[in-house]
Amino acid sequence: IDFVSREKQNSDYDWANIVAGDHRIGKARCLINGNTITIYTIMIFPEFEGNGYGRQFIEILKKSFDTIIADRVRYKAIGFWTKMGFVTGKDGSFVYRKKMV
Repeated sequence: IDFVSREKQNSDYDWANIVAGDHRIGKARCLINGNTITIYTIMIFPEFEGNGYGRQFIEILKKSFDTIIADRVRYKAIGFWTKMGFVTGKDGSFVYRKKMV
């Protein structure tokens, strides 16, 4: 994952370039606030879909952030987020919180 900060690109969002080897296979629009990341969109490019790259992206985020919020999850994506260990929020979001030991 290669994060491009909002300051660097004069954007309201942080962007994550999702890479595999030498290929950029997707991108995600996020907002990083300390140890929390809010994901607004994840897009794996069509030619790379179905290979588990979205799951791998989330697993990497779990290692780097204490809280991950998937904002306004579409109905057809609920299964993905619940399989990844997220629970429903009250506002249409799904949330993952790292268990503190």
